[in-house]
Amino acid sequence: MDKKLEWLKRFSETCGVSGFESRMKELMLQRLDGMAEVSYDKLGSVVFTKQAAADAPKIMLASHMDEIGFMVKHITKEGFLKFTCLGGWWEQVMLSQRVTVHGSKGDLVGVIGSKPPHILSPEERTKVVAKKDMYIDIGASNEEVARQLGVFEGCPVTPYAEMAVMGDGKTLLGKAWDNRIGCAVMADVMENISAKALNSTVYGVATVQEEVGLRGAQTSVNLLKPDIALVIDTCVAGGTPGVSDDVAPAKIGTGVAVTIFDAGMIPNTALRDFAMQTAKELGIPTQISISEGGATDGGRIHLHDAGVLTLTFSIPTRYIHSHQSVIHIDDYLGAVKLITAMVEKLDSEQYKKLLQA
Repeated sequence: MDKKLEWLKRFSETCGVSGFESRMKELMLQRLDGMAEVSYDKLGSVVFTKQAAADAPKIMLASHMDEIGFMVKHITKEGFLKFTCLGGWWEQVMLSQRVTVHGSKGDLVGVIGSKPPHILSPEERTKVVAKKDMYIDIGASNEEVARQLGVFEGCPVTPYAEMAVMGDGKTLLGKAWDNRIGCAVMADVMENISAKALNSTVYGVATVQEEVGLRGAQTSVNLLKPDIALVIDTCVAGGTPGVSDDVAPAKIGTGVAVTIFDAGMIPNTALRDFAMQTAKELGIPTQISISEGGATDGGRIHLHDAGVLTLTFSIPTRYIHSHQSVIHIDDYLGAVKLITAMVEKLDSEQYKKLLQA
C-alpha cells in the first residue's frame, strides 16, 4: 500500500491544468513504462495499448489528466495578474488560496486576492466576490518586475496543495483528484493485465482538456474507434451536511460508483448490468452515481461513429473543483478490481451479447 500511496501523492500533486498536461503525461509514461505500447493523438492524449488479435473487440479505458486551474490574461501596471478560469470554478472556494504560476523562468508562488472586507461597504460584504474582481499576487512590485520573473499572457496557473492521509488512514486529502484518481485506476488496470493473454485489445487513454469541453475524448476516440468504453472519473460525494441522497447518492468509502445518468450520457444498460453482475460475483462493493449538472468524457465517446457501448465509473469525491478534495482509498482499490475483472471477461462472445441485449 505504501507504494500505491506514493504514486497517488505524485498523481495528486503534479501540475497539469487543461491544455498544459505535459507534466502529468510524463508521470503516466513513468508509471506504465514497459507495460504497454505508447502512442498519442494530435491534441496531446496518451494511449497505452495492450494488443490482442485483429478481430478481438477493442476496449477503451478513458481517464482525463487535466485538472481545473487558471491562465494569466493580463498583467496590471502594479504587477498583479488577472486571470481566466480553465474549467469550472466557484468563487466561494477561490479567495486566499495558494497557486503555482508556471512562468518562462520557472514556477512562482502566488495567492488569489481581492479587496479585503475591511474596506467594503456593508452591502458589498453580503455578496460573493466575482472572479473578474480577483487577481493573483506573486509579490511583484510592478509589471516590469512580473515580466522579468517570467510571467506572460498565456501563463498556466495550477492550484497548490500537498496530499495528506487523514485520521482513519484511508481517507486522502489533496488537489486534482478529479481526475488523477481516475488516471491511477486506469494505470493499475493496465499494469494488472500487462502480462496476461486477453481476448480483447485494451487502450488505456489519458485524455486532455476534459474540463474545458471533453476535447481529448473526442480526438482519442476518433483515433482508436473502440467497441466498448469504460470511463473512469469522479463524482460529487454525498453524506455531508445539507446534501440529500436523491441529489448525491454516492458516499466515500462505500464502493466504486456506477453512473446511471449524467448530463452528457445515458450509459449502455447492458454494460451497466454486466458491471453490476461482475461486482456481485466478486463481492466488490458498488453504489450508484447520478449527475444532472455534469458530464464526463463518455459524453463524447459514446456518440462516436455508429456508437460505442459506454459506461462511467466514478470515485466519490468531496469538495470537487476546489484546491482540496477528499477520496477514500477503498473506493479506488475496488474500482481497479472491478474494471480489471470486466476487461478479462470481455471477449467477442460477451461483446455480441451486449450488442444484442
